[in-house]
Amino acid sequence: MITYDDFEKVDIRVGQITRAEPFPEARKPAFKLWVDFGPEIGEKRSSAQITVHYTLEELVGRRVMAVVNFPPRQIGPVLSEVLVLGVPDAEGAVVLLAPDHEVPLGGRMF
Repeated sequence: MITYDDFEKVDIRVGQITRAEPFPEARKPAFKLWVDFGPEIGEKRSSAQITVHYTLEELVGRRVMAVVNFPPRQIGPVLSEVLVLGVPDAEGAVVLLAPDHEVPLGGRMF
């Protein structure tokens, strides 16, 4: 069990994918993503293993949820600055988490 104070340490925000590119250097199939979190946080880079359910074209403009306060992590040639969140489908492929209504970029999950 964790406390609510522990939960509050994880900063999860809504962002919008502005750019998506192939990531052929990744060990597992993945895309490189650029996600805009609004003026307070700005645009951050990430990589995500989301190639089963999403194409590069449909990702641009999509809103996603991401952890924005983990330290950057080097993934091959990509410095991943945020962790885009998803859950596995029945076969284990990632399905992205996203708000189901329009919300401002950078909005914090609570």
